Amino acid sequence: MPLPYTVHIAQSMDEIDAAQWDACANPEAHEIPAALRPEGDESIPIGDSTESQPCAQDIERFNPFITHAFLQALESSKSVAPRHGWTPTHIVVKDAAGRLSAAAPAYLKTHSMGEYVFDFGWADAYQRAGVQYYPKLQIASPFTPATGRRLLVAPGHGETARQTLIAGSRAWREKIGASSIHVTFPTRAEWETLGAAGFLQRTGQQFHFINKGYADFEAFLADLASRKRKMIRRERKEALAPGIEIERLTGAAITEAHWDSFFLFYQDTGARKWGTPYLTRAFFSAVGAAMADHILLVMAKRNGRYIAGAINFIGKDALYGRNWGAIEEHPFLHFEVCYYQAIEFAILRGLARVEAGAQGEHKLARGYGPVPTYSAHDIADKRFARAIDEYLQRERVHIDAAMEEYGELTPFKKGP
Repeated sequence: MPLPYTVHIAQSMDEIDAAQWDACANPEAHEIPAALRPEGDESIPIGDSTESQPCAQDIERFNPFITHAFLQALESSKSVAPRHGWTPTHIVVKDAAGRLSAAAPAYLKTHSMGEYVFDFGWADAYQRAGVQYYPKLQIASPFTPATGRRLLVAPGHGETARQTLIAGSRAWREKIGASSIHVTFPTRAEWETLGAAGFLQRTGQQFHFINKGYADFEAFLADLASRKRKMIRRERKEALAPGIEIERLTGAAITEAHWDSFFLFYQDTGARKWGTPYLTRAFFSAVGAAMADHILLVMAKRNGRYIAGAINFIGKDALYGRNWGAIEEHPFLHFEVCYYQAIEFAILRGLARVEAGAQGEHKLARGYGPVPTYSAHDIADKRFARAIDEYLQRERVHIDAAMEEYGELTPFKKGP
């Protein structure tokens, strides 16, 4: 039976029914209620579709960063707002009954901060040529360098809905006069789909811990070369030597007092790394209230006072390390709070991996190995598109070589 689709633009997550969005974002855990009412928002006519078959890309384990609650917390707390260069302009696809069939978290950007896939050189080239690079259209989870689905398709809707979403993104880019579309940290399957649709393909690299079914942290250590095993034991011991205690908090155990302390840590680190921290204090209260069971807060305390902490988000099969900060400097405390505690928690919960965020070659020696990341870019100006594509081809060769080299430097035992 034909299912005509239309594309709409929502200027905030408040305009989108949470259950319908989450059915697209994490279909493994949600079903679309039949009686949910449609939303009214700006419409772009794209045409009809006649296909409604599920696709392998439709199903993925729960990812916290594409949930309605997470994205709404960013908006309600003003962490994401036009005055900060992030204007929400979410792209949604509806079927003939007005139900959400597909969606993409999208933002009109007037700068390139908070994305972790760097295109400053592209913007500079545009400026030198006397062409406007900004605004651009960003499809992403803001401030979050974690791989996850970006082309969100509800159960019962397949490749046609996905292609309608891609076409709608391009139509919206053209309508608003944006220079480009940037889809950052999609899954590899989405990266390939976007490449087939004519997007330029870019690769990157991060360091993740892979849980090989370890029974406990000691079993993980037993998998390492002796020298690295001794190093980690020494670092963990020295990190706690000044009388520091570690607390792991989830769910209702996380209070506003904890968020007050953590925000001080976050501000200190954010000010040193970025100049101005991205996330507001209100964000942590909002996301804590909405998603407490999907948050792990690791806090370090000395003499009864919190001195450092790290926030992690818990997915169905992964722990995502996000932000860290400290108001006291102690040797190896960063490694303990951010890396070793995360590994221990992932093993305890039976999670498949820990994604520790962007950059950080020092993670290699601590059990985190190289993995590829992806982004896709649709450049309206064909002259710049050709030049950028040539650059990306060279960059992919470099990334592949770096990945191979990093793979030889992991701390795990070599040979049989």
